[in-house]
Amino acid sequence: MVKALTFKGDKKAKKRKRTAAEADDEPSQRPHPSENEGGAEEDDNWVSAESVTDISGPVLLVLPTEPPTCLATDAMGKVHASAIENMVEGSPHTAEPHLVSQVWVATRVVGSEKDFTFKGHHGRYLGCDKYGICSAVREAISPEETFKCAASAEAVGMFDIETGRGTFISVEGEENAPQVRGDAEGAGEKTHLRVRMQARFKPKHQVEKAEKVRAKISRKELEDEVGRRLEDDEVKVLKRARREGNYHEAMLDVKVKGKHDKYA
Repeated sequence: MVKALTFKGDKKAKKRKRTAAEADDEPSQRPHPSENEGGAEEDDNWVSAESVTDISGPVLLVLPTEPPTCLATDAMGKVHASAIENMVEGSPHTAEPHLVSQVWVATRVVGSEKDFTFKGHHGRYLGCDKYGICSAVREAISPEETFKCAASAEAVGMFDIETGRGTFISVEGEENAPQVRGDAEGAGEKTHLRVRMQARFKPKHQVEKAEKVRAKISRKELEDEVGRRLEDDEVKVLKRARREGNYHEAMLDVKVKGKHDKYA
């Protein structure tokens, strides 16, 4: 289920308490504890994309400016550099959006690994015309609304965004009034962008979360499945096996060992 975008500091809506009669009428829908491991709070954290394959879902495109700014669009579709307020000690490595206008939804073009579209909060796509002017005014996708993302060869953890005409998104002008352009002829210091994204859309994070869920099992559950009390080292072996994916083989070994010990 798609969840609404949230920001740090937002107040959480209070849930209405059900009456006893309502609770009796409704079947229990409380999920198993393992289903909510690493819940929504962890998933909604913002992390940096490390490769092109990471880029997906809501993203913050951090521009190479000082102080740090990001790519944003207003309700009329004008694209501009917006100041970033949510950072730890002013570091762009920890940047998070504080306005919905700063968030773009990155979607990979079907059949391509590096081509993306970026949809703004108003439902229109980021585009760049032949004069290098960036805007977000179209609700349909054309070559002008398609961009190629590539990891920067000069700056680790940074990306260059190339337009359909072979030019690059860059930032120009004075520090206090940076201007976003799309006509840089080559990748360079002014084209290196950092991509921040929600952790729940990052493939590596999803794999790590699945591993944590698999590894989360209590000693009592293990002992119930084996049918006897377990030694500390046996518990460690079984939990490690759940993380590594060979749980059933390890469980069989522990059960066989228990039978041998019984008749020894």
